[in-house]
Amino acid sequence: MSRRPDAALDRNGGERMETFFQKCHDAGLRITPQRTAIYKALMETDAHPSAEMVFRQVRQVFPRISLDTVNRTLLTLSRIGTAFIVEGSGDAKRFDANLHNHQHFKCIRCKRIVDFEHEPFEHVEAPENLPRGFEVLRTTVYIEGVCDLCRKDGD
Repeated sequence: MSRRPDAALDRNGGERMETFFQKCHDAGLRITPQRTAIYKALMETDAHPSAEMVFRQVRQVFPRISLDTVNRTLLTLSRIGTAFIVEGSGDAKRFDANLHNHQHFKCIRCKRIVDFEHEPFEHVEAPENLPRGFEVLRTTVYIEGVCDLCRKDGD
């Protein structure tokens, strides 16, 4: 998995770990070394990894950890608000620990997901005519296409 630039980790890493610890505490979850390693693996990459990718990374430190444990932990992290699932179209779930408002571009050929920011997308509002009782937790923009690397290979 590709790593986030060190400057981004220095700037947000400690704050994000504190948020992780607090949200686990608020949800009544124990802060285990395995759970922490899974969150760190997710937080330290910009690859928007699948559970399988995180599993391969964490297994280097915890060789006996199972893919099921990693997958359930990632889903739990999403449920408590320390990560989210990058919505897509039928591929394996991909996860993101970057909770700052941003959008995603996914290459339909290589499956790479890249963060981008576009100010007009920062304020996408849900329609007012949603069924009664629905609560919008997040709005996001997700764009699919062909990335620069795949376009070069296709030329």
